[in-house]
Amino acid sequence: MSCALAGAAAAQAKIQIGCTATSDCASAMVAVDEGIFRKHGLDAEMTPIAINSNIPAAILSNSIQIGGPTSTVFLQAVDGGLDLVAVVGASVMNATSNNAITAFVRNGISIKEPKDFVGKKVGAPGLNAFLHVLFVKWLVEKGVDPKSVNFVEVTFPTMADIIKSGGVDAVLTAEPFVTRMTNAGLGSVGARYAVELARTDPIIFYAASREWAEKNAATVKKFRDAIAEAAVIVNSDREKASASIAKFTKQPLDLVKATPPNQSEPSLKPENLAWWIEVMSSQKMLQSTLDKNKLVLN
Repeated sequence: MSCALAGAAAAQAKIQIGCTATSDCASAMVAVDEGIFRKHGLDAEMTPIAINSNIPAAILSNSIQIGGPTSTVFLQAVDGGLDLVAVVGASVMNATSNNAITAFVRNGISIKEPKDFVGKKVGAPGLNAFLHVLFVKWLVEKGVDPKSVNFVEVTFPTMADIIKSGGVDAVLTAEPFVTRMTNAGLGSVGARYAVELARTDPIIFYAASREWAEKNAATVKKFRDAIAEAAVIVNSDREKASASIAKFTKQPLDLVKATPPNQSEPSLKPENLAWWIEVMSSQKMLQSTLDKNKLVLN
């Protein structure tokens, strides 16, 4: 009897997964909606997190067990002393996802070249998060001092209202928000900075506290297997992926369908983090020398 109860308990491992309102965690969204987590013996729910930089704290407080921090948020959290570990990949940059990333500029502001951002107020969905760090890297490569730009934090869902009110001059954003704001006549694309950087590094991966991951090795394996299965659907079945993304992000389905989801890539190796570590070190975002081999769970 006790064996049967233990088996039932193991089959119902419960986890909360925290992500922001983007398509980067589409593999987890699909795994919930298509019953893939359940099939692998996980009772998994997704929790919306407003700003990506809040995810490490949510993991450490155990309000979520697994989160989808951007590479930059994760590395800065580890650099700050949080013992987090990446358990499986979520999304990577490619030509399609890079094209979906923009600096969107409100009406009345003219941006013709990178130096036109000097003195402007630019909203980022998390300071030192993915879109912000990429934009700073782009400014540096174009010879513009990032300190000459006034960055503020603006969540994805509030970008349209803040652009409309003139609270910022531009926002660092991505689809489907770009199309939504363009269709609403709020402004135009000022720069496709990720296209110019042309990288293929991880955007977001699923991470946990090292202590939790080591104590729950069986659950982590089930999670990895489920994500690998769901990633195939995200990359090949636009209908299912779009439905799950729209449901979690609360975006209109037709708008989500208009843009392919970011590419799901479960494979994650320590060397995949090397470029991010280099970029963040050059931006003086890291105080310590991170050992990339300790950052990804074996």
